[in-house]
Amino acid sequence: MFSQATLFLLIFLGIAVIAKNQSLIFAVAFLLVIKLIGLDSKLFPYLQTKGINLGVTIITIAVLIPIATGEIGFKQLGDAVKSSYAWIALGAGIAVALIAKHGLTLLQNDPQITAALVIGTILAVALFQGVAVGPLIGAGIAYICMKIVEMFQ
Repeated sequence: MFSQATLFLLIFLGIAVIAKNQSLIFAVAFLLVIKLIGLDSKLFPYLQTKGINLGVTIITIAVLIPIATGEIGFKQLGDAVKSSYAWIALGAGIAVALIAKHGLTLLQNDPQITAALVIGTILAVALFQGVAVGPLIGAGIAYICMKIVEMFQ
């Protein structure tokens, strides 16, 4: 009756509804509608190759809005560099971006790891109210852990 892919999406939709996770509900419903109207063969490859970049762009826009509105300006930047927490945040931002860079490579090159990371991310979003930036960062952390394991083998 249902393909394996559709059944998988319906299970995730059920988990999302039970967990009341609107982002996951929207994402799964969007994919199901695309499949239902038959545009999956055209849109899915595009979204798979460009989706992460589109998502990162949207997140970047959201992060830059306080600068665009004037809520954050040069005064706040000057005040921030005086704070030890701001320097910690700066370092964390650099570390996450570098970790994510390796994660992107891993996601593109290892489908088995991709499946585990995606399922882990979906479960975290649905069950623990996580945020779906996990696959990229998770893949980066996995990449670093794999390199550490390789050093000891």
